[in-house]
Amino acid sequence: QSATIASTAAEPGFTPNVTFTRLGEHQLYTAIIAPSPESPYAHAEKLPVLMKPYGGPGFQQVIASQSFYWEGQWWADQGYIVVTADGRGTTGRGPRWDREIYENMKVVTLADQVDAVHALPAALAELGAPAPDMDRVAMIGWSYGGFLSALAVLEAPETFAAACAGAPPTDWTLYDTHYTERYLGLDSAVYERNSIIADAPQLDRPLMLIHGFADDNVTIAHSLRLSQALMATGR
Repeated sequence: QSATIASTAAEPGFTPNVTFTRLGEHQLYTAIIAPSPESPYAHAEKLPVLMKPYGGPGFQQVIASQSFYWEGQWWADQGYIVVTADGRGTTGRGPRWDREIYENMKVVTLADQVDAVHALPAALAELGAPAPDMDRVAMIGWSYGGFLSALAVLEAPETFAAACAGAPPTDWTLYDTHYTERYLGLDSAVYERNSIIADAPQLDRPLMLIHGFADDNVTIAHSLRLSQALMATGR
């Protein structure tokens, strides 16, 4: 006997307005989402930028799959240029690329996001897209992307005007996934150097923290620890 399995997958009803390119010194794989033709911002001369990375080990976001850009298209249609750049350490560029972040995740992955932002004006001009408003660049992300978002406003406020950090692993000694040891080893000083808790006193940009209390991978302790550090220093 045979049976037919019906597909009940819904069609989104639109195709993301996404362009793939390479940005910066390291030729980062990048997806740029512009407002759709129906958006009131489709013909804007200049738009704020929303960086939307994961940017950490073991995962690629810049791939040929529409579903990775549906949410980004919604943001773009609200009047943003949405940019996802896969920095060093992300999957798919080979072992040497993977090892670039060894014991130095914090510095290297943030540097690549900053580099991508700085490369945007020339890239967008070449694409004929709206110009980026470099005074209004924000970052939003979850998990490692949340870590990067908080890090962006803490350590690169000259580039990032605001950030929204979802479930950020703020202190890697609290993270329970085994890849932590793969990339940070076992030296406690390395973990401390890659944490963002000690950066709390220097926050002078808007930062929103979002975290689910039921998260059993990046536990709520991460955001609570950062929040406590921010409150303790009057931020």
